[in-house]
Amino acid sequence: MEDPIFVIHGVANRDRDAFTAAVATLQAATGIAMEPVYWGDLGADDRFVTAALPSRQVTFPGAWKGNGLRDTNEPPGVAVPEPVLAAALASDPQAVNQWTHVETVVRERFASEGQRVGSSLRDSPHGRDAEELLECLAEEWPNTEWLRRTDDFLLLFETGQSLAEAVIEAVGLWTDGADSYDGLRADDKDERRLRRMVRNRLRELDRVAGAAIQAAAGRLNNALRTKFGPGTTRFLGDVLVYQRHREAIHSRVRKSIDGVDPALGRTPERPVRVVAHSLGGVIAVDMATAATPLWTSSLVTFGSQAAFFHACDPRGGQIVPYSGSQPVVLPPSLARWTNLWEPLDMLAFVAGGVFQLHDGSIPVDISVPHAASSGVWTHSSYWDLPSVASEISTAMASQ
Repeated sequence: MEDPIFVIHGVANRDRDAFTAAVATLQAATGIAMEPVYWGDLGADDRFVTAALPSRQVTFPGAWKGNGLRDTNEPPGVAVPEPVLAAALASDPQAVNQWTHVETVVRERFASEGQRVGSSLRDSPHGRDAEELLECLAEEWPNTEWLRRTDDFLLLFETGQSLAEAVIEAVGLWTDGADSYDGLRADDKDERRLRRMVRNRLRELDRVAGAAIQAAAGRLNNALRTKFGPGTTRFLGDVLVYQRHREAIHSRVRKSIDGVDPALGRTPERPVRVVAHSLGGVIAVDMATAATPLWTSSLVTFGSQAAFFHACDPRGGQIVPYSGSQPVVLPPSLARWTNLWEPLDMLAFVAGGVFQLHDGSIPVDISVPHAASSGVWTHSSYWDLPSVASEISTAMASQ
């Protein structure tokens, strides 16, 4: 009779029955006998983690407390710290190459207006208009709070378009109205009018952009707290506990294996097969590469961090630190390794860039497709993905 595959769960798993049911479902999908290895009761106490999570603060007109960035005359919106909002645009106080985009848009809009009235940009008063507008913008742009931070092409395009349209419209009004107009340098009065108009319009656009960004950042912040905060916090909690109580968790895994057959994993002649999720994959790799290893003939990890952890903090045992120049050679006690990762899972990492198997091959990294039903937090979605069951069957069958 073939030995079962041992399945090790990952972080934030506190329901033994639910985990056992998930393994039973995976067993039915693969047609391979599986044995659940539960260690969640040794993990972090996650009952009170939400007490440490910042909550979203929403302010209303008349109740602003000085948080966030806004014009002193503007009604408050969602109060979000500047670093969060700046990150929603760009990491630098002044985005690189943004002015090139704005200048191109302005010139193209004036060129199209010149073609509409039947003259080239060079020969048209609009050519002078474009230069005047760009000169004014160059002076006023550094005073913006939000626009100067962005490298988003669409936002820059719409800003340039709006400013050019404002000048073209003003030219039409000045030409048809009581005041004469012959280019924006006709006299100091026209130049002052242009600069005032550009400054006011740019400030308006900057405030609109700021309000939109604050609203978007507020929703993003809330979504991150709601969707990712608890899962990420529980992940970090279990990682901290594992670092401190590694031996106890390894003993739990060893005890589960011994319950099937005490000889399993002790020698190269009786290796085990392991499937592991998330931190369970780190546990499996640590045990397979320990000084006294758990001999593993085939390992399938999904949503796991073994390579990431080893690159940051060498795991020890039989494996050397990652030098950055060449992969770390794994011992023969870990013969085969298939690593699955889901594109939206921010806690999943590839293994082939850090590790190399003893026979010279590299761990097989496979991206499993994202399922729309998984939503945004996909770290726990692997158990229900048919592609995961399929890849497990393929990896174990090819042993």
